[in-house]
Amino acid sequence: MAALETAYERVGAAHRDFRCCDTSFHIEVKGIRAAAAADAARRTVKELENQLNAFDADSAVGRLNSHGAVENEHVARLVHRGLEYYDRTENVFDVHQGRVEHSLKAYLRGDDDAVPETFDTGTISICGHHVSTEVTLDLNGLAKGYIVDRAAETLAGLGRRGFVSGGGDMSPPVGPVAVESPYSDAKPLKTLETEWAVATSGNYRRERAGTDHIYDPATGRLGSRHESVTVLAERDCMEADALATTLAALPLDEANTLADDWDGLEALIVHDGVFHPTDGFDTHVLDA
Repeated sequence: MAALETAYERVGAAHRDFRCCDTSFHIEVKGIRAAAAADAARRTVKELENQLNAFDADSAVGRLNSHGAVENEHVARLVHRGLEYYDRTENVFDVHQGRVEHSLKAYLRGDDDAVPETFDTGTISICGHHVSTEVTLDLNGLAKGYIVDRAAETLAGLGRRGFVSGGGDMSPPVGPVAVESPYSDAKPLKTLETEWAVATSGNYRRERAGTDHIYDPATGRLGSRHESVTVLAERDCMEADALATTLAALPLDEANTLADDWDGLEALIVHDGVFHPTDGFDTHVLDA
């Protein structure tokens, strides 16, 4: 019996389900020392949440926004990537909008009855792991994807494979997994099976009086323009996370153009009940 227990510990399967980052996380792993790997991935998720939670004044992001500077490798990586997307999306994905993000979240929670009417600009600088800023930052469009990526790295190992899902942001391999309908239908929009990272966004998850968590600082518009956006990114989950948010904020024609022109990206936009997939999206769909 002891030998069997030892063998199962070394080669088996494990999963972990828990709440983190204001959403549900699921970790699945098979192979050598699966249980130990699943536990390590869960610790990684929790540790990164403690550092990246913008609504915790003691976190690294909280200290950055309150003091204007912080030394933290994870924050530096997020800011660096955020500034990359700021340039590549012509300022639609904008990490300068921490004040707007906090105000929107307060409105959606019912803690405030006013929505933000202005957007911010300011200087951000990075030197190694040191980040300084003149403006409150919004890193939430990157943080969950980044946490999923780092936790998935923890699962990697010889003779072991697994994935991490955090509120719809998923590390590869993904599948078969259903894309949830924004219309509360039991039937999923699509069933994915892919080696790319996946993220979803839209106006059906968090909404109050027609306003949701999506915003476009380039035009000053609040709210997602589409019912649902599913993004598959070859690079990593952080990219899928950022581009799902970006496409949700853009008008349909602009969103389609950006998705079509972005290398290593496929997307499915649901707008007014109509599906708008990129040309290669169905190559990642099971039995398409």
